[in-house]
Amino acid sequence: MKSRATSTLPRAARRALVKLGEDITVARKKRRISTVSMAERAFISRGTLYKVERGNPSVSIGIYATVLAILGLVDGLADVADRRSDHLGLDIDEDRLPRKVQPPRRIRKRP
Repeated sequence: MKSRATSTLPRAARRALVKLGEDITVARKKRRISTVSMAERAFISRGTLYKVERGNPSVSIGIYATVLAILGLVDGLADVADRRSDHLGLDIDEDRLPRKVQPPRRIRKRP
């Protein structure tokens, strides 16, 4: 049975996964790694590797991360949702800034 999350996957997300799968396939072939060898190194079946290379959303992100690590490409995964490049989030934060900033009140010392 398909997960509801898989069947309602936004089109842009689906395209991104398909591109990721295609890029993984090309990277594997450039490194001259066979599907059998890649599957063994990632501790997955060839069928699961086939799904990864097709961008199947039902495959866990951990498996994608393992495959990327084997290819030496896992570093970019940590930056996918980097808060410093989240332009919408940064704009929202900026919208929440106060309009005026009052200087701190001075406390008088008693003689």
